[in-house]
Amino acid sequence: MRRDFAESAGRRSDLVIGREESFGAAREQLARGGSVLLHGPAGIGKSTVLRTLAAEHARTTPTVLRCSATESESHLPFLALADLLGMVLDQVSDALPTAQRTALESALTGRGESTLQRDGLALRLAVLSALRALAAEGPVLVVADDLQWLDPASAELLGFAARRLGDTPVRLLCAVRTEEPRAEGAEYDRHLRASPPDTRAVRLGPLTRAQVSALLDERGYSGLPRSTVRDIHRTSGGNPLFALELGRALAESPTPPRPGEPLPVPTSLRALVLTRLGMLSDEARRTLLVASAGARPTPALLHAAGRENAEAETAQAATLGLLATDPEGPAVRFAHPLISAALYAEAPAPERRAAHAALSTAASDPIERARHLALATTGTDPEVAARLAEAAALARDRGAPSVAASLGLLAARHTPPDSAPGPDERRLTAAEDAITAGEPDLARDIAREVLTRAGAPGERVRAWMVVIEAAGQAIGDVDAAFPQALADAGDDPRLLALVHYQLAWRSLVVQGDFAQGREEAAHAARLAAEAGDRRTELLALAFQAQAETLMGHPGAPATIGRALAEPQDPRVACHHNGAGSSRFRWLVMNDRLAEARTAVTGLLREVRRRGMAESEVHYLRFLAETELHSGHCGRALELSRESLTLARDAGIGEGAGAMQAALAEAAGGDVRRAVTLAREAVRRTEEDGDAVYLSRALAALGHASLVAGDAEAAVRALRRVRELEAGAGITDPARGRWQGDLAEALVRTGEPAEALDVIEVTRAHALRLGRGSVLAVLDRAEALVRAARGEHRSAVTRLVSARERLAGLGYGLEEARAAFALAELRADRPGRAAGSGAGAGAGAYDEAARLFRRCRALPWLRQVEAAVAARTAEPLPAPPAVPDALAGLASMERQVAALVMEGATNREIAGRLFVSVKTVEATLTRVYRKLGIRSRVDIVRLAAGRREE
Repeated sequence: MRRDFAESAGRRSDLVIGREESFGAAREQLARGGSVLLHGPAGIGKSTVLRTLAAEHARTTPTVLRCSATESESHLPFLALADLLGMVLDQVSDALPTAQRTALESALTGRGESTLQRDGLALRLAVLSALRALAAEGPVLVVADDLQWLDPASAELLGFAARRLGDTPVRLLCAVRTEEPRAEGAEYDRHLRASPPDTRAVRLGPLTRAQVSALLDERGYSGLPRSTVRDIHRTSGGNPLFALELGRALAESPTPPRPGEPLPVPTSLRALVLTRLGMLSDEARRTLLVASAGARPTPALLHAAGRENAEAETAQAATLGLLATDPEGPAVRFAHPLISAALYAEAPAPERRAAHAALSTAASDPIERARHLALATTGTDPEVAARLAEAAALARDRGAPSVAASLGLLAARHTPPDSAPGPDERRLTAAEDAITAGEPDLARDIAREVLTRAGAPGERVRAWMVVIEAAGQAIGDVDAAFPQALADAGDDPRLLALVHYQLAWRSLVVQGDFAQGREEAAHAARLAAEAGDRRTELLALAFQAQAETLMGHPGAPATIGRALAEPQDPRVACHHNGAGSSRFRWLVMNDRLAEARTAVTGLLREVRRRGMAESEVHYLRFLAETELHSGHCGRALELSRESLTLARDAGIGEGAGAMQAALAEAAGGDVRRAVTLAREAVRRTEEDGDAVYLSRALAALGHASLVAGDAEAAVRALRRVRELEAGAGITDPARGRWQGDLAEALVRTGEPAEALDVIEVTRAHALRLGRGSVLAVLDRAEALVRAARGEHRSAVTRLVSARERLAGLGYGLEEARAAFALAELRADRPGRAAGSGAGAGAGAYDEAARLFRRCRALPWLRQVEAAVAARTAEPLPAPPAVPDALAGLASMERQVAALVMEGATNREIAGRLFVSVKTVEATLTRVYRKLGIRSRVDIVRLAAGRREE
């Protein structure tokens, strides 16, 4: 790799995208005093990671020695050694014996005739001594890039010293190019043997599609459609250097590739493979061109395409490293996707068409035959267009909507303008397939192109619907589309039904008005029924049913029944906005968790079969929600992470995905990550103007903050949720289930009156709707209020009842939380617990710990362990009697004041009460204000005055 080329592609050494795990492993190893060997193929980002790590550690390491070898200079002896030690030679020379100093000076300056053969031992010892001398002044970091080009003499000397440094504080941070994992072992083993014994080898692998997208965005190539990013990821093989070069070529190209065509491969990348391609015979090159044009080339396919000597010619290519052998099958596989892309891009257009023409009869799959026929044909051809449309329908039925969209666009290109269906109608079908495939950017671009010329009202309204669908949760960004769509629809009930269905979503998402959304959906359903459009009618009924369910409307079950009635549209039935989704939500809100799990599992299976990417993202999240309610925290964490990964990859539903992932992390993962994800969810939903998911995101932030011990932050977030849901007309507390968290957080911040108000208002709605699990959680929260007021007996009674009811309904995590609260009360009064005497208070936590372990609720289990540790620690002195002046304080305020009297610091108080330090500080401020005092000293004086009495 030319040095100037590699540097231009990696100009920002401070950014390491998609390397969090590898970077973290290397950083941890260096922090322990160990050495690191980064390895991977050319362009994979080794130099970027190495430079970033070196810059980070240079701030705390007194001496950093660097060298970076190049292929053109690898024949020059001692060059890398001169880079490493040349600048410090004067600093260490006095510490070296004369023979070693002379040999080293001769090697580094070139003024003598030092060689390994002549001065081998002296040079080896000189390098070792020099490093030890530098280390005597402080830790040393040796940074060496591109070890594969190190001159042999420097490599030998550095390896000799590295193996003998022992406990000397010298770390090596090196990078070496290796090829595929299956072939690289011997290569990097050789470099490991030349490294210190504690060296950790860290392989850098290919980036994911989402990471490639982030890299392109960071470098300014953010305008590329996601379908193009997908092609870049596939062609680059996840190699960041190759991906950036492909992105640059696309950004500079005046005309992007049409569907079915490969990406343009820039000259910079073609040069990497064309030298080897030039060594092929002409016939072997034609054979490889046919292989590069095929989707799954095999020797049999190549024979059928007229390549009679395919085996010999592919063997020649494999010898040159252009093809990789596949031990698991007969497929012809290129060593890297870039080789195939460069070969195809380099071929003249007539040769490409000839290859596709041969494959159009040789391929066995009708979809492949149609695609090759299209790419072999120039101009319009109604027969070719019809075959492509048939192939697109077949791909759609197979669950490959992305392929269907590509074939549909090819069909439109070959459709004559006066045909029926026309080219724009086929383009819109392709756009709708792109929506299903989770490629909204492509869909929107197609629709807007159609709108520039389409005159038929049906096509225009259909195009507007694609534009609105492609906006996703950011539907407010396309507000201008609605009046234009209504104007184009005229008085046609079929077209008006489409527009009013989307207006229902606008009312919900942009305005947060469930009642208005319900009315729009009901109107759309009536219009669709009048026009005989069952598909739109079913979608509108499903929307109406879901809105009514979330509002607590009594008509929800009847509307769900209408949405589930025959005849059904199979694609609507499993769509995330269809009746199946509405029924799932109704089941969850009615505490029928087992039925909900069965329902959503079936829906997930069906949308995966159909390739419905956006619906898959939603159903993974729904299933994670169900598992979380059931107390299966580990499973919920896996599902929510998978859903979030898919959402980020496709760019759909990222706010909702982050919201659910935050809840799962708070239950079974990392609480800090939970808070971060919840904040991301809030930010995304606010940016999108998504009133529906904003309240859900804030509820997740409140919950995560509560689990993290920051009750004040929880109160702030959850008060906003209360305001938003009241304004939206949402009265069903089972929608977000945040009310118990708000009440608990208010108790922790010393505001039991407001907590009781939340409980009573929510309980009225829960009783009206029969929400058993919500009522049990509210009883748990009320028990905390009663305990704060000193009503211990009634608090215990409510907690016991709440726990039993939650267990009966299958809410495992909520049951465990009730057991934890019960343990806290009983531990405070160990004489009334199951045991008595020393350790009885700590023993009250055993059942809570057991339940949290069963749920795999690790953050909660850590809270139990902290509580047990606090109880089993050396007993604190008995708390002083509370002065009469403190009697008017709230429970939390009295507890904090009492601990201040004992001499506890704010941090110690926070640990004892499981709240944040900020909460302690705010509580003390209220105590000062209520008592008319100014400081902690005044509280201690109150205690002292009481004792004196």
